[in-house]
Amino acid sequence: MLIGEFRHSIDSKGRLIIPSKFREDLSGQFVITKGLDKCLFVYPYEEWSKITNKIKELPTTSSPVRSFVRTFFSGAIDEVLDKQGRVTLPQNLRDHANIDKETVVIGLNTRVEIWSLENWEKYQAEEALSYEEMAEQLAELGI
Repeated sequence: MLIGEFRHSIDSKGRLIIPSKFREDLSGQFVITKGLDKCLFVYPYEEWSKITNKIKELPTTSSPVRSFVRTFFSGAIDEVLDKQGRVTLPQNLRDHANIDKETVVIGLNTRVEIWSLENWEKYQAEEALSYEEMAEQLAELGI
């Protein structure tokens, strides 16, 4: 299970150390793509396959679907960890997530998110006040 929060820096070559806790789940091939809320999504290949199968079922006659699919897939890259547990983040993905140097890598059960430290702190400050409200709404749904 992918859980936890870790802070790492990007080196001068755009490489990021993936936390050791996540490396087993990301061993072999995985996919990094543009995420929502100005972060990057990292999917183990098995999870990526599940998501792409769901996306295949969406109607391509819908303009928002086409736009989403273009952005989601055009920004995606297949990756493998190097011997030091690092991954190279291409400039277009770093630009999307506003990643310059300091990052936060978080586990969200079935995927990993990579955030710039600045965006993560801003997101937490904005969302922290509504955390209790979100929990109440989920409880009403029986979750």
